[in-house]
Amino acid sequence: MFYWEKDSLARLLSENAYPGRGIVLGCTPSGDKSAVAYFIMGRSENSRNRIFSATDDGIRTEAFDPSKMVDPSLIIYHPVRKIDNKLIVTNGDQTDTIRDHIAAGSTFENALDTRCFEPDAPNYTPRISGIITYEDGSFGYKLSILKSADPSGSACSRYTYSYAPEKGAGHFIHTYKCDGNPIPSFEGEPEKVAIPEDIEEFANLVWENLNNDNKVSLYICYTDCKTGEQDVRIINKH
Repeated sequence: MFYWEKDSLARLLSENAYPGRGIVLGCTPSGDKSAVAYFIMGRSENSRNRIFSATDDGIRTEAFDPSKMVDPSLIIYHPVRKIDNKLIVTNGDQTDTIRDHIAAGSTFENALDTRCFEPDAPNYTPRISGIITYEDGSFGYKLSILKSADPSGSACSRYTYSYAPEKGAGHFIHTYKCDGNPIPSFEGEPEKVAIPEDIEEFANLVWENLNNDNKVSLYICYTDCKTGEQDVRIINKH
């Protein structure tokens, strides 16, 4: 398919048993709202023992059963945080790094220059991040991935992609190319996908096409670009 053509998010998800954690940022067909999806998956009992809970400025991950939590590092964090006219979405505690840099007058890119992939050899899980900036009734968004440059984790490769909103389109990035041992990192540019107008349709599309054994939680947010009003859905398997 050509670069500018939109792929089916349902197909990309249903044909991949383990994309890991994923971010979709985009625009509804009317052009009136931004669309955000963030999901987490898990293969271990510790990773699956999680839920999303709402916070004042976004969401955080929590243990579904605290008595079964083994190691909270890398799995307990704020995936979504809002600051000023920006919404930050990531798969780790770099959400707070980005938020702190922006609060200090710095940038998304500068914040991520201080971070790298996760220290979970041999997978070296990539850190994926997104940010939406709302201004004058419109918005733009960026996606980033920080991944190991080699099998030994000796260096970090950083990629950032910047997008203007396109009606009915979004971009999807995820941590893993597919399942495996070790798990191969995402490759290439974020995948261009179709975004529906209805938030319920979008939430159902993502949740129903994630692998049933591995899916854990899903966050969906539509934001009115002119009013800033948010419509949010959170789905937890537990």
